[in-house]
Amino acid sequence: MNCPAPPSTFFAQMLVAWQHQHGRHDLPWQGTQEAYRIWVSEIMLQQTQVGTVIPFYQRFMTAFPDVVDLARADLETVLGHWAGLGYYARGRHLHRAAQEIVQQGFFPRSPEELQKLPGIGRSTAAAIAVFAFGRRAAILDGNVKRVLGRFFALDNPGDAELWALAESQLPDRHLEAYTQGLMDLGSLLCTRARPQCTTCPLQPQCQAYLRGETLRYPTPRRKAVRSQRHHRLLLLCTPERQWLMEKRPAPGVWGGLWSFPMEIMDSQPAGHSLTLDLAPYPELEPPPFIHRLTHFDWHLTPRAFKVRDTVPPSSPSPWHWGSLSELMTYPLPAPIRQLLHTLFTIETECVE
Repeated sequence: MNCPAPPSTFFAQMLVAWQHQHGRHDLPWQGTQEAYRIWVSEIMLQQTQVGTVIPFYQRFMTAFPDVVDLARADLETVLGHWAGLGYYARGRHLHRAAQEIVQQGFFPRSPEELQKLPGIGRSTAAAIAVFAFGRRAAILDGNVKRVLGRFFALDNPGDAELWALAESQLPDRHLEAYTQGLMDLGSLLCTRARPQCTTCPLQPQCQAYLRGETLRYPTPRRKAVRSQRHHRLLLLCTPERQWLMEKRPAPGVWGGLWSFPMEIMDSQPAGHSLTLDLAPYPELEPPPFIHRLTHFDWHLTPRAFKVRDTVPPSSPSPWHWGSLSELMTYPLPAPIRQLLHTLFTIETECVE
């Protein structure tokens, strides 16, 4: 059991000084206190690295420059700009929260009020409150947990203990630099596998470093066994080169995005769930692939078929027939977009 750690003025002072000199200052969402821009960045940064977020953020802000634009957009358009960033529930929550903000007529300022919006948890609410409104609030994302766990050499800390510790270290001044410093230090120096202790400003009092056990802390949680899911992707093509796509239900994986129809891999023949006259089309069949998500590996096996009906059946939403070039304009998960590129190449070679 860990003993409660007293506030460390060294911790905050060194972190703020380091951030001023070595931290990140030129990210596209920095240099502003505009709550909307900060909020969008914090949602995108959930479980996603800064380098990945930057181009998505820039395109998103061009498409939706303020909260009113985002609220008025239809969800499919919003998800189209989110496609490829992953964790699509974030995009759905962002859109719904924008509508709530516009409806209430103001952007919440306190962490408690921010947490009432869809998709905003305690740490994200604190970050927005600090950067946009100068509030005094503690963040506790994965990077911060690692920094605190090492500095105080914590064995199996629980969330309640970590929150209490994070709040105890808050300085009275320079809250923005302190908060950004925590994020930067955990991302740039105090990394999980290769911490750069020799250049860390906290090294002189870091208990994990002084014990020579940096990689031991914080004690890693036992990894859950990853589950395996197996589905067929049904690639159905008419003689007119029209392909069938379906809109994925929300909530759920890829909710609100478009994909080829899917079936669970079982003893049933491929395509058994569709009432269409189908014939195998192996010439257009890409190889199977695995899409790795947070908690499971998704084994996807494409199966191509010719639709022998000369005219496709009427297909109201969530179904749509379209050419490959048309379907490329739809909001698609990254693996499906790549699959469309592959099909386009195969189809072109077959025609030639």
